[in-house]
Amino acid sequence: QVQVVESGGGSVQAGGSLRLSCAASGYTYSTPCVGWFRQAPGAEREGVAAIYTGGGSTYYADSVKGRFTISHDNAKNTVYLQINSLKPEDTAMYYCAMKGPPYAGRWYEVPSYKNWGQGTQVTVSS
Repeated sequence: QVQVVESGGGSVQAGGSLRLSCAASGYTYSTPCVGWFRQAPGAEREGVAAIYTGGGSTYYADSVKGRFTISHDNAKNTVYLQINSLKPEDTAMYYCAMKGPPYAGRWYEVPSYKNWGQGTQVTVSS
C-alpha cells in the first residue's frame, strides 16, 4: 500500500525557518499531486501548498504565499516544503497527502486526498 512519511518538523523561534520532507512509496501512478496541510488544535485541517509532480505546477494558500515554497525531487520520490519567516500562527501538525489520476477535486480539498502521512509537528514560539 501507499506509504507517506513526513519529517523535518520541530520547535523554532518566530522568524526562523524549517524544511519539511514528504517521502512516498508504494504508489503505482507516476505523477501524483502532493499536498501539504496543517491542523492546529481545535481547528480544521487546511491546505497550505500543493504540487503537481507531472508538470511542476504549484499552489499556495494566501496566508503562506511568499513564505512557503513547495518543490519535489522525482528521483527521491520526495516533496519538500520550505517554510521561512515562521509565525506563531504557523504552529500546527503538518500533514502530507497524495492523490493520483483522475486528480479529483481542488488542491486544497482534504477529502480528495486518499493517502496521508502521520504528520510532523511544527511549533513556533514568539
